[in-house]
Amino acid sequence: MKKEIQELLQPDIINSISGLELVARAVVEENRHGLNKSAVLGTGGEFSQYRSYEPGDDLRRIDWKLYGRSERYYTKLAEEETNIKVKFILDASSSMKHEQDGLQKIDFAKVMIASLGYLSFHQGDAMGLYAINDKKTLAYPSTVHKLYSNFLYQLIEIKAEGKWPVSIQSLDVLHQPYEKELIVIVSDMYQERGEILNVVKNVKTELNEVVFLHIMSKNELKLAYNGVVTLEDLETGEILKVNSKMVKKEYYEAIEGHFKEIKEKCLEMGVLWQVFTVGDPLSEALVSFLKRRQQLL
Repeated sequence: MKKEIQELLQPDIINSISGLELVARAVVEENRHGLNKSAVLGTGGEFSQYRSYEPGDDLRRIDWKLYGRSERYYTKLAEEETNIKVKFILDASSSMKHEQDGLQKIDFAKVMIASLGYLSFHQGDAMGLYAINDKKTLAYPSTVHKLYSNFLYQLIEIKAEGKWPVSIQSLDVLHQPYEKELIVIVSDMYQERGEILNVVKNVKTELNEVVFLHIMSKNELKLAYNGVVTLEDLETGEILKVNSKMVKKEYYEAIEGHFKEIKEKCLEMGVLWQVFTVGDPLSEALVSFLKRRQQLL
């Protein structure tokens, strides 16, 4: 991210509606050039509802003005063709409170969701927001009438606590198996018995698209400590002392195995999986989001 945006990544800014909207807009604007390759942008910076012309399309729906500017054929989509439901599922367990450079993983997750929500809102999508832990599941169902400011308010109110539940009694609240939906899951993949991947598996259908955004911190990814350190499990409170130098090789092997397992299972399910560290640029997430959205049109 640009230095200007990095300076905005502060908890007091992220956890205010105006601040989070400012960050989200800045993230999208920073990546506008790359987004042009994934979705057609209309004049004035608003996202228009188009797709590339395909043989058999009604010639009357070709946007000739857009052709004059781009020398490419684009078809205007009817309202019913753009009625997509986008659902954001956020891991709100205590492990998301892990901090890097003063920013918690859940803060970065909120920036990520707010930025994708900004795109979704300007595409006219129905947006839903869900937060999961074993204390309670918060559900703000999809609606085309949802104001972006209301969406941000709901996002800001989410607190990280407890664990990801071993099982969710009913997944009906999270998705509709017979509807076209784009489901975005944001989690740090801190699980005991595969319960997060189990939810990913159960929300994926032939009709929908699922994007799984995996958040880690740099010190988790690289075990960026020196000497003997004391580590605390944020979900169980367990304290563990380790010699970081002695366990690094074993730790890296474990991380590599962890990633390999997730990658293989997501490929098998037809789910897009991407890893981000706190503070990373979000260009890949934005482009992937728009590409998966286009596949539903």
